[in-house]
Amino acid sequence: MNLPFRTAYVYVQHRFAGILAEGDEGYTFSYDADYRNRPDASAVSLTLPLREEPYHAAVLFPFFDGLIPEGWLLEVAIRNWKLDRNDRFELLLRTCLDCVGDVSIRPEKIT
Repeated sequence: MNLPFRTAYVYVQHRFAGILAEGDEGYTFSYDADYRNRPDASAVSLTLPLREEPYHAAVLFPFFDGLIPEGWLLEVAIRNWKLDRNDRFELLLRTCLDCVGDVSIRPEKIT
């Protein structure tokens, strides 16, 4: 994958876990080495177990796509933030700062 168009920082229980990137060939998810080597590290999902090699996909990984709200809440986000309903990566970045569950998505890395 060439340089990413957009990058999202993935957190598990408020700990930086990895980077999700969108590029011209699709999407890549890579676990952070420090996170992966923690004794209490857990995978972001069953479909993305901890490993050193990055994951690649032509479309947004189903786990991350599933974090995006649906129904009336999605409509509110689209209307209020003037988002494109087909831009799943932007929807993920804007609506998943504080998701239900252990995983959150941030547009910037926080320390």
